Amino acid sequence: MERIIIEISRYLMIICMSVYTIQCFAVFRFGNEYDRKGIYLRQNFFMVFIHFLGFLSLYAQKGDIRYLRAYLIQQIGILAILAAYRLIYPRANTLIINNMCMLITIGLLILTRISYNKAMRQFYIVLGSAAVTLIVPFIISRIRFFEKFKWAYVIVGIGSLMAVLAFSTVINGSKLNIHIASYTFQPSEYVKIIFVFAIASILSQSHRLKDILISAAIAAVHVLLLVASKDLGSAIIFFVVYFAMLYAASRNILYYLIGFLAGGVGAYAGYKLFRHVRVRVTAFLDPMGNITDAGYQIAQSLFAIGTGGWLGMGIGQGAPDTIPVVAADFVFAAICEELGVVFGMCLILLCLSCFIMFMNIAMKFEDPFFKLVALGLSVSYIFQVFLTVGGVIKFIPLTGVTLPLVSYGGTSVAVTCCVFAVIQGLYISKGKDNQRPVTPDDFKTEKLAIVDLG
Repeated sequence: MERIIIEISRYLMIICMSVYTIQCFAVFRFGNEYDRKGIYLRQNFFMVFIHFLGFLSLYAQKGDIRYLRAYLIQQIGILAILAAYRLIYPRANTLIINNMCMLITIGLLILTRISYNKAMRQFYIVLGSAAVTLIVPFIISRIRFFEKFKWAYVIVGIGSLMAVLAFSTVINGSKLNIHIASYTFQPSEYVKIIFVFAIASILSQSHRLKDILISAAIAAVHVLLLVASKDLGSAIIFFVVYFAMLYAASRNILYYLIGFLAGGVGAYAGYKLFRHVRVRVTAFLDPMGNITDAGYQIAQSLFAIGTGGWLGMGIGQGAPDTIPVVAADFVFAAICEELGVVFGMCLILLCLSCFIMFMNIAMKFEDPFFKLVALGLSVSYIFQVFLTVGGVIKFIPLTGVTLPLVSYGGTSVAVTCCVFAVIQGLYISKGKDNQRPVTPDDFKTEKLAIVDLG
């Protein structure tokens, strides 16, 4: 009976995920949220059903009542996030909400299979992050003078990265986290958002050479601090985001070519300067030849994906524990092993649909600041997905970044929830052009009042 449940669940989960993913792109056929309602309701059903099937398989194998308790708690929490957004923000983009909750669902399911304790800790972080960031869309949609704080963004961003360099301890060759009491967080994650706001504040006001050089200097300081901390994955993301925003602001292809050249020079310098970069490149080039040493991680990842095949082995039937740091850096390999490559491909397409929707929102803005903010956050999100998945499947060398909302990592989850909330706020803002946004003069003349979100 146990085997029957696992097999049926495995196939049904792939079918549900495939249909959900197709509908992520089907929404673009319709011009407004009302016409998309049927698609969104079906997506909600598939999301809930995938979560149910996954935990049914786990309970059938383990027979542990903890899994039933975890299922109920997680399901209630995810549905509460969906309900809260729809209740508070009836004009919100439902695809963004659904995709965020689907990514969270997949992440919690695979993490529960890997480590029950990590999954529950992640769940409470997700719940807290979603609750806190519920205010973000309101702030973004009603207040329009964020670009006036550019130097505050710069100071906070650079200051946070300097604190990491000064006070963080080296773990796996890199300085990433700051420990305060019993809490650990990764500043480079939230600095991504601050960095995007800083660059958007500068480039939205002027495209003069002086302003471009100032923005380049600020970006260079961020990247160099990350390089000094040996957080090269984040450094690459900051670098790519900056040149994407610079090109979008200036429309000058020369800057893009300069960025491409600078990226090549930086990659070569990183290879020569840092031993752990050379180790990762060696592992990338020949993981099987270094399987007992540097290539062990990537070799185990490839074995896991190959073992799972197109349709996977079923939840709980693989051996993800053989991959070091599987819950954080290699969660995609665990998903492919147990849920199948088809499921993994659908997950990538789901992330791509998020990016397309983010960019669609960005392109509708005439305000250069908010257009650049949306574009910068969009590029940051999809490039992080590319780095994570690319490293796991040996398309590029490993960078050590997480898969947003899926991998284990409290700071990453909290910041990604904030990114989705900012984009949601921009979408709501664009749909409320008939309501005058709040300006600094409102505070001076005491005209600020509570705004009806309906």
